[in-house]
Amino acid sequence: MNKNFFDRHKDEIKAFNRGENYHIYRFLGAHPKENGVEFAVWAPNADRVSVCGDFNGWNGDANVMQMQDGIWYAFVENAKITDVYKYEIRKGNKTFKKADPVAFRSELRPETGSVVVPVEEGKFKGIAKGKDIYNSPMNIYEVHLGSVFMDGEEFLNYRQVADKLVPYLVEMNYNYVELMPLCEYPLDASWGYQITGYYSLTSRYGTAEDFQYFTESMHNAGIGVIMDWVPGHFCRDDHGLRQFDGGPLYESSNEKKADNPGWGTLNFDFTKPQVISYMISNAVFWLECYGIDGIRVDAVANMLYHTFGKGDQPELKNAKGDYTNLEGIAFIQKMNTVLHELYPGVVTMAEDSSAWPLVTKGADQGGLGFDFKWNMGWMNDTLSYMKLDPIYRKAVHDKLTFAMFYAFSENYVLPFSHDEVVHGKCSMVEKMPGYRVDKYAQLRALYTYMYAMPGKKLNFMGNEFGHSLEWRFYEQLEWQLLEFAEYAGMKNCVSDINYLYMKSKPFWEVDTSWDGFSWCDANNSEKSILSFARFAKNKNDFMVVVVNFTPVKYEYFPVGVPSFTDYEEIFNSDDLRYGGNNILNRGVLTPKGVSEGEMPFSVRVTLPPFGAIILKPLK
Repeated sequence: MNKNFFDRHKDEIKAFNRGENYHIYRFLGAHPKENGVEFAVWAPNADRVSVCGDFNGWNGDANVMQMQDGIWYAFVENAKITDVYKYEIRKGNKTFKKADPVAFRSELRPETGSVVVPVEEGKFKGIAKGKDIYNSPMNIYEVHLGSVFMDGEEFLNYRQVADKLVPYLVEMNYNYVELMPLCEYPLDASWGYQITGYYSLTSRYGTAEDFQYFTESMHNAGIGVIMDWVPGHFCRDDHGLRQFDGGPLYESSNEKKADNPGWGTLNFDFTKPQVISYMISNAVFWLECYGIDGIRVDAVANMLYHTFGKGDQPELKNAKGDYTNLEGIAFIQKMNTVLHELYPGVVTMAEDSSAWPLVTKGADQGGLGFDFKWNMGWMNDTLSYMKLDPIYRKAVHDKLTFAMFYAFSENYVLPFSHDEVVHGKCSMVEKMPGYRVDKYAQLRALYTYMYAMPGKKLNFMGNEFGHSLEWRFYEQLEWQLLEFAEYAGMKNCVSDINYLYMKSKPFWEVDTSWDGFSWCDANNSEKSILSFARFAKNKNDFMVVVVNFTPVKYEYFPVGVPSFTDYEEIFNSDDLRYGGNNILNRGVLTPKGVSEGEMPFSVRVTLPPFGAIILKPLK
């Protein structure tokens, strides 16, 4: 037994087994040394483990590992960088090969081997460090790297995507990019959400150096990088984590708790301290070794409830007699606490479809500790409203106003994500009813409404120019459509509203309380019109937003305003440049000393059909 390895790492191994090692990649996995490679893997229940690969002709008897405290170790003198390897594991009368759970690179699918490569730390910069991220602008462009740009049917690598995407994001006034999962995964159609290599940057788009070029290019342009991360469940593929050492290891021995039938995956078992070390270290790894700025945690509800996607089953109850996943909750709290302690400026987001309270409150307050939560309720209500024929919208006006009853209960992101433009849900523009010209007018109004409401913003790639087809992971976005006026106009509209959002303090400086928002008129259901004001810390710095969700044009329409001063229209979604009819409010809008709605004064405006306008007081 190589005492040197176990002596060197005894404290790290003890911390790993306690669930308190957050840098397990420093000793587990394959680490190139001067004369060979050190291999170490957690497989406490295996009878024998050996490492086999290019360096020994894939002979499982050539490099048998030694075990202590559940960790198997071997030093292989002939191994070198770029060698492919796996672990051959024997349990009882079964012998099988597994990819390394802490491999830093994997072969390109359909191959499943792990690859020896070095890994470097110290990459985290934290673009949000020192900022009040809750009351700062956050405008996120969600991207699937395989289909945002392609060369025919071939993927571009991380460098090529960066060279195209960075100037586009700058032009469009986004300050964050969110990448769908980049951990290695076997099936393209899973989009990266069913993972086999948690520490492996997917080889589909190149190398670690290529991705570091991507993140550095983004950072040099002032754009933060967020990655989707899936700590709740993992892929069943034979070479992956399932029954890793001959029985349940990363998953629970309780088959009902382990099974995730809706997704065909297995849930992580957070009763095991080593699994906690493994997953928190994984989040740390992506921040520390690749320099991303934050994570968006997928399917949080699956970690909160044992019954997620299963229905109530007595066997799934916890020690308290309910169906909450107590260990999953503790893991989330610990993960958020650790990340924020280690990396000031990190951003963590929850994609949570449940009604769990205090998602964005600290663990010390009984919360989960996320910085932000996707506002799925707002998204679902808003899109269900927009899908209706305008004649029926007045009956469900509260779908738009209800969100303000809970808008400040969490720190929210308003998302129109990839999930809303797949599986028969239609693209964003095709959700809108009516003739084609009406569809685009409504989408422009919807985006104006979204960007003016409290909460951070997220839009999936292609939504910004109103692409016609649903998103298809195997084809490039329909960039060619920008040659046509309606798509180019849609893009111009979003670029301008993005710019206005990013530069206007009223839209984000007081984003987490009623001090930054006031209804002008929330009750005009008959005409399906909403109006509201957004305020900066300086109450004299505000915007008034009016959105008309019907095809009716209104002239001399009274809009309540908070201050008796002149106004000007600074944005109109019906602008000719956006593909509209150019029904604008030109010149100075002079107020009247007449109250309207919730406001003490009013101005008269022209509202275009399916139009949104933004007014600003003249100084």
